Amino acid sequence: MQRDQVMEAFNAEAERLSAAMRILGEDEWSRPTACEPWTVRELLGHVMVAMAWLPGMLDGDAPPQATVSAVDYYRHDARFSPETNDRRIELARERAAQAPSGKDIVQEFDDVWTTAARRCETEPDDRVVRTRHGDPMLLTDFLVTRVVEVAVHGLDLAIAVGRRPWLTESAGDLLTRMLLGPRGFEEVRRLGWDQVTFLCKATGREPMTDAETAEVERAGIRWLSLG
Repeated sequence: MQRDQVMEAFNAEAERLSAAMRILGEDEWSRPTACEPWTVRELLGHVMVAMAWLPGMLDGDAPPQATVSAVDYYRHDARFSPETNDRRIELARERAAQAPSGKDIVQEFDDVWTTAARRCETEPDDRVVRTRHGDPMLLTDFLVTRVVEVAVHGLDLAIAVGRRPWLTESAGDLLTRMLLGPRGFEEVRRLGWDQVTFLCKATGREPMTDAETAEVERAGIRWLSLG
């Protein structure tokens, strides 16, 4: 994928999430989410943590070459262990607790994602970074995983506060290509799904009917496990 396309999706989806969170009432920030045990506030804290890794990665030395793609990033290893998951939960809660109000946490979110975006825009297209899990990745590919974080958890946040799920077209296109490859758009159209429905079903956030399951199996579609 081209860096400018990924940056467009990253910026658009982060802006959309920020706008949706900005209008929440204070009581809505403590609502539970499907990403247990996080509340709405803590889940947004997790998204901030996921973005906040970027500046430190860019300050570090660049590995000689990338060996892990955006798809490979989601392989099941120690990053999904109970210990790693407990630390992930703790970091999100710590981040969320730093903001005294909903307005403050949205402002912090804006500061985090815009800082990350500005840093990434100045990097060359062949920039390689090392993730906190030790993966040497093209910065562009790692940014794809950040779009996953913002888009998928945006769905979780919308559901938690009873809003209509949002998904920008650029992020929807990018994630369809990531999950299904070049033929992805054709398969999604055949199933009659819009982009939000596709992402909800592909990540298990919305169940598939028996007919949809049969069609997915017929098409040879295999979802990634994104959590």
